[in-house]
Amino acid sequence: MMDGALSSAPGAGRFGQAKNSEQPSPIAAEADVAIVGGGAVGAALALCLARQGLTSVICDPVPLEASMAMDFDGRAYAVALATRRMLRKLGVWEAIIPNAQPIEDILVSDGRVGERAAPLFLHFDRRELGPDGFGHMVEDHIIRAALLNKVAHTPGVIHLHGKAVVASRRDPYCATAILDNGALVKARLLVGCDGRGSRIAVEAGIDRAGWRYDQVGLVCAVRHEKPHRGVAHELFLPSGPFAILPLTGERCSLVWTERAEMAESLRNASDEVYLGEIRRRFGDFLGPLTLAGKRWAYPLNLTVAQSFVASRLALAGDSARGIHPIAGQGMNYGMRDAAALAEVVGRAARLGEDIGAPTVLERYEQWRRPDSVMIATATDGLNRLFSNDFEPLRWARRIGLAAFGNMGPLRRTAMRFAAGDRSDLPSLMRG
Repeated sequence: MMDGALSSAPGAGRFGQAKNSEQPSPIAAEADVAIVGGGAVGAALALCLARQGLTSVICDPVPLEASMAMDFDGRAYAVALATRRMLRKLGVWEAIIPNAQPIEDILVSDGRVGERAAPLFLHFDRRELGPDGFGHMVEDHIIRAALLNKVAHTPGVIHLHGKAVVASRRDPYCATAILDNGALVKARLLVGCDGRGSRIAVEAGIDRAGWRYDQVGLVCAVRHEKPHRGVAHELFLPSGPFAILPLTGERCSLVWTERAEMAESLRNASDEVYLGEIRRRFGDFLGPLTLAGKRWAYPLNLTVAQSFVASRLALAGDSARGIHPIAGQGMNYGMRDAAALAEVVGRAARLGEDIGAPTVLERYEQWRRPDSVMIATATDGLNRLFSNDFEPLRWARRIGLAAFGNMGPLRRTAMRFAAGDRSDLPSLMRG
């Protein structure tokens, strides 16, 4: 779509109102920034903008009751040190910490389904990083509830629950989001936080690079008898990584990457059969296992927007880049987008610049896109390297992992990188 053109849902007129209607569409809200998508990244962006003195409107297609429900999304996230700093400065970490499990150690091994004990090849020890450590494991619903509660009490932020954006219009002076009820949201800048299939990006004519994996991410939580002691396990299996991630209350979150065909049969299996397959991969080192909640399945793909900006538009989170979960960095990179974008447009506003001007948005593009391409390439390469059963390659990667684990300075550099402790961070994420 050409910049400034209008894309609308079937039956909508030029400005989003019903055809043949003589009444102009009502204005639902006006602000400096309109955020399309009410997930964790969209909510965090609104809070970051408020710290910069900018107003925002979150257009969220999910009703409040559904988005606050515990079973809305089964995922849990490794909240890196840099993201934790940001959440603390936004005033939401205090609500999260009672349900956040510190990661004490990360153990990496390479094996096959049914092997009694996969050999350990890599050990990351939190104590090597000092008191700050790696970060914490936190369930999605905990993070989302804390952010939404903060948003509800933050001046300058309007949250439109249950309001989907069905079209958008951007011109040299204004961006307009058209809601499913025909009302308009007007802003100087439109930000797409609407996921990997971002409609906002498609409307702007932004192409994407990437591909689907023949893998599905199976996600659930299990309760176990023995304490996990804050240890995260990453077991590389021929079908993909099998991650055992510690949660509070003697539970673990499982992120189980499986071939699509096998995953489809598991989705339809009984809880008993499903749990039996988990035990074959998990082993018995934590004692008997039981499912602790619902099961989810997420088809996996790689997608990177070929531009993170267009006329009066920026992309953040999965709308900008969606990566394989092998490194557990998707949410952290989305939060980095939010902090960086708010910093760029906040500085521009203080200098009297138009926050939606191409020269301003190019600064965000130059800051975030190279980092995104790097993590997309790295996660894709790791998945291809470890998600196979080619024996010579298995031995080569085992030797490589063991050698890497014995290189103290290099190992600690990788640990700090995973924790997000880097020099190019937005100010909200710095120590």
